[in-house]
Amino acid sequence: MKLVRNNSPLYIQVMNIIKDRILHGVYPVDANIPSEPLLEQEFQVSKITVRNAIKALVQEGYLETSSGKGTRVIRNTSSSKLSKLKRFTEVLVEEGHQIGKQLLRAGLSNNEEGTEPYRLFGPQALKIDRLYLLNGTPYIHYTHYLPAKLHGSADVLRIQSLYDWLEEQGFVPEHYRDEFAVSPAPDEVQEALGMTAGQAIVLKRSRFAYGPDDDLIEYSVGFYNTDMHPYVVNYDV
Repeated sequence: MKLVRNNSPLYIQVMNIIKDRILHGVYPVDANIPSEPLLEQEFQVSKITVRNAIKALVQEGYLETSSGKGTRVIRNTSSSKLSKLKRFTEVLVEEGHQIGKQLLRAGLSNNEEGTEPYRLFGPQALKIDRLYLLNGTPYIHYTHYLPAKLHGSADVLRIQSLYDWLEEQGFVPEHYRDEFAVSPAPDEVQEALGMTAGQAIVLKRSRFAYGPDDDLIEYSVGFYNTDMHPYVVNYDV
């Protein structure tokens, strides 16, 4: 995997990729992450870049290093802006599932009048389609709409978390509104999720993410194949 040379230091990119794998169960708690030479080879970076990435994750409390024993994952949950609400992916990882992600496409969309993307962003938006896999099987299809001025590179978004990339652009969501409905899945979503016509009714989640001045940063629509796993919300009180 060759990292993209942009404004983000290479060690930050490596750190964010490793953290994303921890949060999605690729590197489970109490397991070791790959050795430094393997990470150097995978990301095509120097030893110091990998070591700085690991050092940062140790400081954040995700990893623990031990001489002769490798680098072990000790935490797999993030600090959430949603108060005590745990992210759905965190719930799945805590249950022992592994979550994979695929970038399907990214580019400017021409929004049709009368649609929600047009109402929110006007005639154009940056549109990103992603697929989440539950233990290797397609489970959730997401479409994200962002301000057109962001011009996200597919190469960057393929290797980097969407929200890490947004933060680098200076767009940090402060609060969210989620709307849930039962809905027929569009044909392209059915195909991406490998669903049959008899499974066409799915859970639809629409999310609106706002910045500190209540400016809309992101509108996303997710379709969940709840035949595979129900949507779960856990609260700590």
